[in-house]
Amino acid sequence: MTLAPQEAKGLYGDVVGQDAAVARLRASARTPVHAYLLVGPAGTGKLQAALSFAATLLCDDAGCGHCEICRRVLADIHPDVRLIQREGAAMSVGDAAEVVRIAAQAPVEAPRKVVILDDLHLVEEAGPALLKTIEEPPPSTYFVALAEHVPPELVTIASRCARIDFGPVAAEVIEERLVAEGADPEAAALAAASSGGRPERARLLAADPSLAARVQAWSSVPEQLDGTGHRASNLVDALTSMIDTVESGLLAARHQAEMEELDRRESEWGKRGSGRKVIEARQRRERRRVRTDELRMGFATLAEYYRSKLGGADRAATRRYLEALEAIGEANEALIRNPNEILLLTSLLVSLG
Repeated sequence: MTLAPQEAKGLYGDVVGQDAAVARLRASARTPVHAYLLVGPAGTGKLQAALSFAATLLCDDAGCGHCEICRRVLADIHPDVRLIQREGAAMSVGDAAEVVRIAAQAPVEAPRKVVILDDLHLVEEAGPALLKTIEEPPPSTYFVALAEHVPPELVTIASRCARIDFGPVAAEVIEERLVAEGADPEAAALAAASSGGRPERARLLAADPSLAARVQAWSSVPEQLDGTGHRASNLVDALTSMIDTVESGLLAARHQAEMEELDRRESEWGKRGSGRKVIEARQRRERRRVRTDELRMGFATLAEYYRSKLGGADRAATRRYLEALEAIGEANEALIRNPNEILLLTSLLVSLG
């Protein structure tokens, strides 16, 4: 069997700045419970940690990180570690039924099986169908669920799991890791500062030669506004064009590499069970996320501009700057509802002008 090349990092090697969470997982692997819930923002290492934890549960050497079992788990090709990712906007009842079916199956090779549920915060109406299985899985089955937060419909399931929190990572920690991985120090510093505490995004940004130009473009927006819709519209066109470039550039290149690896695996193992639809759905979500991330970065840059103006401003100017910060905050919150980004951005810039 040919495996994709793996960096010799061992288990949890790609989990940056989550020492407390990793320590809890390592300790728990000695006497594991039936279900775990890893909670935190996307891109903070939850999936990498879940795969490393699964490797520890299956490894004959308590998680050596380098044996064939560990390497196959980390490469997501071990038959006794099932990563369940949704295809739609939320986990459906049908998805939940498939999870129940998989959980009931006996392990193929190992004495244990690990089921990793991604994006469990989007469980919605599928929650009741999962509850009993997660609460009382077969003795050989262990669940590791990943969620960005715990919504009301997830509270009961969450209460049946051992919760481990993942938080945003400090910029200096991310910067240090990027430099250690070979990134240019100046690019690493800017990428870390622009990542929102998410190492996964920082790695994407560190390889992006246009990042500095985008940050500068957002920083210059307030000085270019004149209160007219025409000027706001022109700026929106320029800003969204830069976002388009990010989506069609670095992200597209990464996605192409993933599909090439999938093609190689399908050629070797066959298309059945390859997960092509799931991967394509995940890539669509990543394209949407990178656009949202770019807008959030832009809003943070705008907010920093107005905050820098507060010191020494007179009362009238202070009021305007505070109103601008409030408008930026409202636009940032609106991104949760997946709005039309052009309308949202145009409305914001008109109000700032």
